[in-house]
Amino acid sequence: MSIDVTEATFEAEVVERSRQVPVVVDFWAAWCGPCKQLTPALEKAEASRDGEVVLAKVDVDANKRLAAAFQVQGIPAVKAFRDAKVVDEFVGALPPAKVEAFFDGLTPSRADELLAAGDELSLREATELEPARADLAVAKARLERGAEDEALAAVESHEADFAAAGIAARVRLAKAGVGSDAFAALDRGEREAALDSLIDELSAADDSTRDELRRAIVGILADLDPADPTAREYRRRLSAAL
Repeated sequence: MSIDVTEATFEAEVVERSRQVPVVVDFWAAWCGPCKQLTPALEKAEASRDGEVVLAKVDVDANKRLAAAFQVQGIPAVKAFRDAKVVDEFVGALPPAKVEAFFDGLTPSRADELLAAGDELSLREATELEPARADLAVAKARLERGAEDEALAAVESHEADFAAAGIAARVRLAKAGVGSDAFAALDRGEREAALDSLIDELSAADDSTRDELRRAIVGILADLDPADPTAREYRRRLSAAL
């Protein structure tokens, strides 16, 4: 059941509460026809999730400072809060199916929960539920460390993803006897030593091996924040080596 929120209660009912559960805020007004069209879809989406998402309503006429603070220029305006910040939003009366998809994006799916568990059976079930997800394939392949064919089978249909392509390249390089010292270092948690070794091998490799080494390096860098100085430095070095 939705809650009515005011300027006095917004901090507690929306911002702080969103640290525990996603809160969807509907900025509306009594005179707004599209708001009346959207409300049933919002309420149905909230009710079907058994408390996993909270719906809050803000009357923009009675709470003009809130509307201004969140730059509400047209209504209905819907903003989703998680961990005390806006993580998604839309304006206008979306059809029910799109409202449901909006709410779905705020809560972990069954596959997400299984991925977090991380064991073999959980990852197998998650992959069956959402076979198109590259992150599940990558997690499954990493669990197959030491079983090259199984790891390759897990990711070979997801090579548009950098991490998946990196694992596939590693397997093919290992089968060709290339990069063994680098990958041993990587398994020991020595990421920079592994990258140094792979970049050194890249400069002396033939064209086909160079491409696989590039994929392996990019796959390792995909695990790093792009803003990480280490990632920036090794991307520069990779570019220079190529």
